Amino acid sequence: MAIIKKVRDNRPHALANTTMDVTQPVFSYAPTNALAQVIVDVWATPGHVLDRQNGRPTQQAVNEATQKIRAAGFDLERAVIISEAEHDDDYTMENDLEVVFVLPNQNRVKNNPTNILDTAKLLMACTPNGI
Repeated sequence: MAIIKKVRDNRPHALANTTMDVTQPVFSYAPTNALAQVIVDVWATPGHVLDRQNGRPTQQAVNEATQKIRAAGFDLERAVIISEAEHDDDYTMENDLEVVFVLPNQNRVKNNPTNILDTAKLLMACTPNGI
């Protein structure tokens, strides 16, 4: 269960032009209202954020995810939102500039609209690389 980044293999014994997989560290960012709102918005209207072609995010998915994360106050070049299942299946990054966010599973939520933002913040904090 990880996010994998392909990097150039610079070890002395490596063949020329080869890559290796490096597991990205799992982390949680302090939950903010803006990031929690991204979770709530994607749960309500996923748009194309989770669209995939051949198992990889479509360009439209990347564009929408990047726009949502920028609207939450983060100036990233490329953001990707993946499901927990994709994380658990060892999602491999497509681009060195990519920052990957994991969307917490909505089925944990009872859907109490008065507490949905706080619930999203909690799930963000306990989901590896959660939005």
